[in-house]
Amino acid sequence: MPDRLRALYCDHLSIMRGKYLPASKIADSDTRFCRSTFGVHYDKDLLPAPGAMMMEGLPDMELKWRAEEIRDSWDDGTKIVLGDLYDDAGAPLPMCPRGALKRAVKSWEDKGLTPKVGIELECFALQTDDQGRLVPYDAPGGVVYGTGPFSDPLRFNDAIWEEATRLGFNIDMITAEYDSPQYEYTLTFDNAVKAVDDIVLFRLMAREIALEHGILLTFLPKPIAEAGGSGMHINFSFVDHDGKNAVSSGDKGGPEHMNDLAKGCLSGLMHHHKGLAGLIAPTANSYQRLQPGSLSGFWKNWGGDHRNVTTRISSEGGAKARMEHRMADASSNPYTSVAAVLQASLLGVENGYELPPMETGDGFEKTDAKESTSSDLKGAIADLKADTALCQAVGETLTANHVFMKEKEAKKTRDLEGDALRDFYVHYI
Repeated sequence: MPDRLRALYCDHLSIMRGKYLPASKIADSDTRFCRSTFGVHYDKDLLPAPGAMMMEGLPDMELKWRAEEIRDSWDDGTKIVLGDLYDDAGAPLPMCPRGALKRAVKSWEDKGLTPKVGIELECFALQTDDQGRLVPYDAPGGVVYGTGPFSDPLRFNDAIWEEATRLGFNIDMITAEYDSPQYEYTLTFDNAVKAVDDIVLFRLMAREIALEHGILLTFLPKPIAEAGGSGMHINFSFVDHDGKNAVSSGDKGGPEHMNDLAKGCLSGLMHHHKGLAGLIAPTANSYQRLQPGSLSGFWKNWGGDHRNVTTRISSEGGAKARMEHRMADASSNPYTSVAAVLQASLLGVENGYELPPMETGDGFEKTDAKESTSSDLKGAIADLKADTALCQAVGETLTANHVFMKEKEAKKTRDLEGDALRDFYVHYI
């Protein structure tokens, strides 16, 4: 019998919070936390954010889960579970990111479609030097698509792979990324909530296993100024009542074979491009990654098999047809990010926004797109506030809380540069 249960949720800052509960409580289905955690910032500042009820007595909220959601853990003698948050009256907590994703999924299910999601996580490995400073992990033979000891001398990724396999995570790929020491982890497609639950737990597991090897694995978008950025690419499609891929128009993929559903989703992502950034690229560090020619999601554009556009249409058709949104990074809450992408797509389908022409430029020297994300967090949050349709779709209280916290964050980080800006976040992301 396990010794304890680790009950967790992923908060507004994408920080995993939870409790260890004794074995006697594993049969239970709930535990309580202070609701005002949703007013706590990275620097432990407690703020009167919307919904956090800091000035109303800091009341409780409840984390609830079902017995079938309890999993084996990489911690010896420990089970682990993710739950949904409820207020003290038993109603769904409006700031709960997992709840926001479930609402987005239901909105699509009401149209007879089930969202399928696959997430690619990119990250950097850091370690401390003799003076205790964080420096890049020493992987001198690392190359893009690198494998083996030259890319990972300590072989911490082997330990991650072994444990992930034992626990039933469906790994699609682990490889070294473009910059050394950068890595990519991809899990296979699944139903949206299951896919995000898996990526949230996998991310936590990977960080904790890496830490046992003396590595700080960070999913911060730009932890090394002279290196590239790390994204959280959101691949998605939909399955209809017959189990068929609803964004596929046949065996062939690519822009020339898109159906009306895919075009509607694209139009929503383009229309809400600027507002999305404030939710899914939500830190000051995000805007060191979101730059022209950075293979991120800077420009309001889309294309085929083209890594320098924001939304990429897979060249694969049939069951593998999908769209890949490339703006998000893992400093965002993955539940909120996937919910926002799904809701923006749904707004496009429902409102019939005009779809701009496909990008024809290379994205380095020539770009057709004239609109982009903001160049900083302050501007991105202003764009999010202005996008009232997106805020309402994702959740008005959740986005109001987010806007408040991120406006404070923009001020807190205004004078931070380089390692000082990185260190404001790095131990949490």
